[in-house]
Amino acid sequence: MKQGKCPKCGSTNIYSAVDLPLKSGPFGSNSIPVSLTAMAALDNYVCVDCGLVESFVADEYMLKKIAKRWKAVNETADEEA
Repeated sequence: MKQGKCPKCGSTNIYSAVDLPLKSGPFGSNSIPVSLTAMAALDNYVCVDCGLVESFVADEYMLKKIAKRWKAVNETADEEA
């Protein structure tokens, strides 16, 4: 959706809140926890035709922290198999 096309319905009616002020405000309403003391702000994209929402972490430093602290999905799948 970052390129302006919805992967679900194919619409090009995509809107973004990338420049939203206070994305990771005092209540972290537009962010995800990375650790006990760190929050990663999200860039959101919405298709106004079907309602699909995609969120992305744009901060490369936070992406590196997530890779170090979170469990990889393929690791979780291996443990369940």
